[in-house]
Amino acid sequence: MHNPVTVEVTRGPLVESRHRGLVAVVDTAGKLVFSAGDAEAAIFPRSACKAMQALPLVESGAADAYGFTDRELALACSSHNGEEGHVETAAAMLAKAGRDVETLECGAHWSSDQKTLIHQARTLDKPNSLHNNCSGKHAGFVCACCHQHIDPKGYVTYEHELQRQIRGTMQEMTGGVLGHDNCGTDGCSIPTYAVPIKGLAQGFARMATGDGLAPLRAKAATRLVNACMAEPWYVAGSGRACTKLMEMAPGRIFVKTGAEGVFCAAIPELGLGIALKCEDGSTRAAETMVAAVLARFFKQDDALYAALMGFANRSMFNWNGLHVGDIRVAEGVFDV
Repeated sequence: MHNPVTVEVTRGPLVESRHRGLVAVVDTAGKLVFSAGDAEAAIFPRSACKAMQALPLVESGAADAYGFTDRELALACSSHNGEEGHVETAAAMLAKAGRDVETLECGAHWSSDQKTLIHQARTLDKPNSLHNNCSGKHAGFVCACCHQHIDPKGYVTYEHELQRQIRGTMQEMTGGVLGHDNCGTDGCSIPTYAVPIKGLAQGFARMATGDGLAPLRAKAATRLVNACMAEPWYVAGSGRACTKLMEMAPGRIFVKTGAEGVFCAAIPELGLGIALKCEDGSTRAAETMVAAVLARFFKQDDALYAALMGFANRSMFNWNGLHVGDIRVAEGVFDV
């Protein structure tokens, strides 16, 4: 199947670039409510599935034992900018488990956000693992291990007990069969699994509502999604799409990005989960896609619909402030 063009980028009066994509919107029972492209295709969700990967942190009792609030839980699901609040919170999470930055196995990198990077370059000799965009997730992993009396050493490896727990959780949530055959290594060194996009979307419908899940998992899942919606800055950071989209509709929209043009989202009040990928891995196109898909389900809310479509269709300016083109939803794809 050829996935349709979902996003166009113009320069002057002409289309300069086109991005193809695939989308699945699914309810908690697995019914496909809307799709574009191949809804059965397997994709690597990358960081978009971090809320699912955080389930053992809550289900094990670690989150309660360490007194984690929405802020810490949101950071455990985050891909953050490495801003001071992100770094400090990740460090505090580790400290509650009697650990520090040396326990993290995610690697270190400078921020991909320009303002944050400039601040880091002015204040740091070099970044450490707390500055990694995945440090909150990894701090959560370490805490889950420590509370369960599991040695965290090697927690990023396929064979580690924590990764076994996460693999089982992801399998139950998405309906995918996860193993070596569909496993790759993520940027932060943990295993990442290719799963059908339809199953991924259903998993987030269930995460947001608890429907179809055992009581303990339902409580943990909705707690994590609600924490992210309550503290969107800790999910991403200043100027980021996840933060902006969740701030448009507090408590009504969950959104999480992943590398290579992936987004997962949920609309709890409608019991819907969303998974999508821009085929060429473009972030700019994926951001337009997720905003347009969300807008499709808020047509009755004029202000929110306008805000989402304003985010989806946006102008581009050059360094002299001249309007040079637009990023826009391809006509007819999302019926918005």
